[in-house]
Amino acid sequence: MFYKFIRPVARFVVWALNGHLHVYNKERIPNGNYILVAPHRTWWEPILFALAASPDEFMFMAKKELFKNPILRFILLHAHAFEVDRDNPGPSAIKIPVRGLKDDQLSLIIFPSGTRHSSELKSGAFVIAKLAKVPLLPAVYQGPLSFKGLLRRQPLKITFGEPIEIDRKTKVNDETAPALFTELEQAWAKIDQELDPSFKYISK
Repeated sequence: MFYKFIRPVARFVVWALNGHLHVYNKERIPNGNYILVAPHRTWWEPILFALAASPDEFMFMAKKELFKNPILRFILLHAHAFEVDRDNPGPSAIKIPVRGLKDDQLSLIIFPSGTRHSSELKSGAFVIAKLAKVPLLPAVYQGPLSFKGLLRRQPLKITFGEPIEIDRKTKVNDETAPALFTELEQAWAKIDQELDPSFKYISK
């Protein structure tokens, strides 16, 4: 209920700050639950992806430090977020989203690079997709990379790629992960090119 309440609030805030959110290739979103995977370019991306894929509802991974504030903790928990220790993730970082994807009407938003400025992809998204038996949905954000640019109403754009299925027979390990990473990076590059070939992400 809280998620359905906060979504139009978030949509209004985005509209008030910037204007219309442009969404492309929404027809590529699969039926049923899935894992939306994207390169992490700004801190407001999770909100935009959740709005772009509406009416689907999502779970989110959030660092455990955010849950120390009682008000923020309330908001995060009721927005389907779950805490993760980024230094020592533990098995719950896999078990919680797998259970949610299987049992609830929730998809998952995850940034395989872990942090906005990390170039080292993590294999968690592939493991979760395999265990939960759901596809990965590549997505990218193109738009302002600073809050100043956001307030200047530079266009916000979200686009989706073709879903990627992880074969249940595929083992996700040090040997197979590089090929999976490459496939995902190629999918991001393709939809970045489709959306705007001139867009360049420059890490601040």
